[in-house]
Amino acid sequence: MKDLQTEPGAPTAERADWMGLLARAEPSRVIAWFGESLPEHRLLRGPEVGLVMVQGRTGGTGTPFNLGEMTVTRCSVELATGAVGHAVIQGRSKDHARAAALLDALLQGKDAPQIKATLLADLRQSEADRRTTRAAKAAATRVEFFTLQRGEDA
Repeated sequence: MKDLQTEPGAPTAERADWMGLLARAEPSRVIAWFGESLPEHRLLRGPEVGLVMVQGRTGGTGTPFNLGEMTVTRCSVELATGAVGHAVIQGRSKDHARAAALLDALLQGKDAPQIKATLLADLRQSEADRRTTRAAKAAATRVEFFTLQRGEDA
């Protein structure tokens, strides 16, 4: 399998950004973008469900430790144009993985500006809205600890 660093197409950071956005997006929105017809493609690696070990670090910088396993689905496709797309998504949605891989391949071609202006912009806004809503819910449960009068001062 080709390394993402050496694969022709989009710059690595930009590609990693859209791949992450597609993976985190609501599956129905990614799948619905194609409607009833998928672009002509060949499966290099059909959607497969598996497990990955998730690691954590104490304090974010300490020694890594195995936190647990997470279910993921991966898929690799090649379009008729020769563009190769990959996707790894959390969960078991094979349709989501295939659609994300197809979009990754399409984003490396001439359709990229249209997809970025429509789908990716919409997904980015939805993700920002979800984060804002989650932050507001968390802020509502925040407790401010302060002392009006200390016991020894009375």
